[in-house]
Amino acid sequence: MSCDRSWVSNAIKIIEADFNRSSDTHLLRVPLPAVPGVSLYLKDESTHPSGSLKHRLARSLFLYGLCNGWIGPSTTIVEASSGSTAVSEAYFARMLGLRFIAVMPRSTSAEKIAQIAFYGGESHFVDSPAAMYEESARLAAELGGHYMDQFTYAERATDWRGNNNIAESIFSQMAQEEYPVPRWIVVGAGTGGTSATLGRYIRYRRLPTKLCLADPEASVFHRHLADRSVCNTCEPPSVIEGIGRPRCEPSFVPELIDRAYAVPDAASIAAARVLSHRIGRSCGGSTGTNLWAVAQLIGEMVLRGEKGSVVTLLCDSGDRYRSTHFNDDWLKERGIDIKPAEEAMDRFFETGVLTQAT
Repeated sequence: MSCDRSWVSNAIKIIEADFNRSSDTHLLRVPLPAVPGVSLYLKDESTHPSGSLKHRLARSLFLYGLCNGWIGPSTTIVEASSGSTAVSEAYFARMLGLRFIAVMPRSTSAEKIAQIAFYGGESHFVDSPAAMYEESARLAAELGGHYMDQFTYAERATDWRGNNNIAESIFSQMAQEEYPVPRWIVVGAGTGGTSATLGRYIRYRRLPTKLCLADPEASVFHRHLADRSVCNTCEPPSVIEGIGRPRCEPSFVPELIDRAYAVPDAASIAAARVLSHRIGRSCGGSTGTNLWAVAQLIGEMVLRGEKGSVVTLLCDSGDRYRSTHFNDDWLKERGIDIKPAEEAMDRFFETGVLTQAT
């Protein structure tokens, strides 16, 4: 389609002005008194204007679509999302005066649905995560709109060499720390865009940092890393929103991952709760997934007598999951017992070693 170049130019200016008003997210140091030789940091992505790590992706996807001539002044934006990307895209769509429709599983938290509506977005529900792709493409075609398709374009929409991407930001903020070059960066994957950006940047800057994938047990990504012939899984989906997928997404680049941990949902939720209490800042379930993998890596460092830093992401606020992960009745209804994992995570903060929950 042919887009109004003047409108596109102004739309890019609006997005760039919003970026210019927004300061970078904070890098928080998490106290680990039991492990004086290891420093743990959280890149707090919950402080973005739309409240999550996906703010960066949504901004990049809109700029990518605008510069490719896919988005014009009357384009309806459609996205497949479990919530956070949809919230962030709704934020930018409202800024540009565009209609936005999120295609998401019915299980998406009520808080995320409410945030999408707050930014003027609409929610279109499907019964399973696997149904989002086809339904999003169908809906966009029916409306003459644009299917943003984060799962295909995430890894190519972001400039991984610089331009204040998350990787450049982390290493810049680490520059004055005791161990400025992390031994490990730990990240989950939904689209795979963030892990691709980090992995490429590490290689581009010729850094020794290794990249670890924290993946829900139900996800296919850790299975694919172990066996490249495995590209799909039929397991019941994880309750951790935003990371883990039933299929290998086009934006996931496995060659950039040095290690992967499969994390049970109960461990993710328990770790998110423990971390929220210890740092006085509410953390969502995917942050708990990251922390569970971090604890295992740090435990290995302790046993080997290694010193250094580990960085991971605080992806979004636990406030988005008050009706789910932070609701005891919700957990009980699903038979999710987090107590053993909570005790294991508390022991990690006390000893520096994660004793696996049973």
